[in-house]
Amino acid sequence: MLDYSREADRYDASRGGEPRADAAAAAVRGLLPPGTRTLLDVACGTGLVTRRLGGAGLRVTGVDSAYNMARMAAGRLPGAVVLGDSRQLPFSDASFDAVSAVWLLHLLSGADEAGAVVAECARVLRPGGVFVTTVDKAAAHDVGSDIDAALAPRPVPPAVDRAGAVEKYAAARGLTPVGETSFRGHGQGRTPRSTIADVHRGWFTQIPPDGPLAARLTTALANLPDQDVPRPDPRFTLRSFRRLPGSLRRPPAG
Repeated sequence: MLDYSREADRYDASRGGEPRADAAAAAVRGLLPPGTRTLLDVACGTGLVTRRLGGAGLRVTGVDSAYNMARMAAGRLPGAVVLGDSRQLPFSDASFDAVSAVWLLHLLSGADEAGAVVAECARVLRPGGVFVTTVDKAAAHDVGSDIDAALAPRPVPPAVDRAGAVEKYAAARGLTPVGETSFRGHGQGRTPRSTIADVHRGWFTQIPPDGPLAARLTTALANLPDQDVPRPDPRFTLRSFRRLPGSLRRPPAG
């Protein structure tokens, strides 16, 4: 996994910046029920999206485990950002009307860790509140371009955040599906040259940057035309889940 504290300074510019943040925040807000007053943005990163989620009577808190990410977010939302682990959120039960986790679950190591994060999001959510999360993040980047064809030989394990798996994590914690939407990842269309750089810096977690597969893929990418022309932007999917009254489930003791 990337070191997100080291990525903080370049994170926004490399991932669509302000237009993508606007689209993501609008999509999240569109899934919140009327009367939502407090929202926790888990893995808030630099706070670019988090800042846009607030306002119009909605008070937002951000939490992130990467120090430099949280530091940047705190500059955008003074007094509203906490350094904390999404697997053990530093908040009491039923603290928020809504919880969002945008571009988080796909980073986790497997079903156990993803399930633990969803469990924590459910724990801090009040009965009747809504959990909103991205699903199928990696698949969104496959837009059928020549870059996708060049990357086809890479190993693609089952995604931790695939929609069906997220539904199971949610159901185990008494969360029921209530909504879905999508938004465009503005400025995130891949170019061959940027994809080569991503391979070298470890963005594709199943490809050792210095290994023979990386060398083969980067050669194929280098042979593509229009090295600096972006291919189509991805479209990301958001799903929402409601916590029904009395539905919070805890693991057995011991």
